[in-house]
Amino acid sequence: MASNVLFYLFAGFAIACALSLVYHRNPLYSAISLIGVFIALSCIYVTLAAPFIAAVQILIYAGAIMVLVVFVIMLLNLDEDRPLTRLKYLYALGAGLGLILLVQTFFIFYAVMRAPNHTVNVDQTVGKTLSIGQAMYSEYLLPVEIVGVLLLMAIIGGVILVRRLEPTQLRLVINEELDRRNEGQEKDDFRIAL
Repeated sequence: MASNVLFYLFAGFAIACALSLVYHRNPLYSAISLIGVFIALSCIYVTLAAPFIAAVQILIYAGAIMVLVVFVIMLLNLDEDRPLTRLKYLYALGAGLGLILLVQTFFIFYAVMRAPNHTVNVDQTVGKTLSIGQAMYSEYLLPVEIVGVLLLMAIIGGVILVRRLEPTQLRLVINEELDRRNEGQEKDDFRIAL
């Protein structure tokens, strides 16, 4: 009974933070609301006896990834957006897609409530560190290694793309971008010097 109450409490908190995420116009407030969603999901994982996934949710998503998101938001220095009046039809499209999502949610809730209850073996609970480690390095070893190689290739590709331009070519790209933005007077600014 207590686990049901905690689940509904954390689920309500996650939904409230998600609504706050969509509602706010300031991207920094939206990022903070997204951190609230991640924390609520982590608490739900704890109630489902998956402490490793809960810790990874906090460390990776609410910690590292959200720090990067906030860092990018601060680097972009977004100004207040003017309201878009030419995309009014997207409100109707969004409402229709939201209604479809709501119907799917109720269908899944109905299907879960009708499913028979099975007893769970506590020793074989999915989500514990031991069971995840055993699965990753026995049954799913090849996919884990493939993902590792793909990530290594992405890192090497990113380094090669960054290192490809020489300083003179990079200065030319910066000057062209400043001309495009009509900020030609900042070409020799010390803050963007190489």
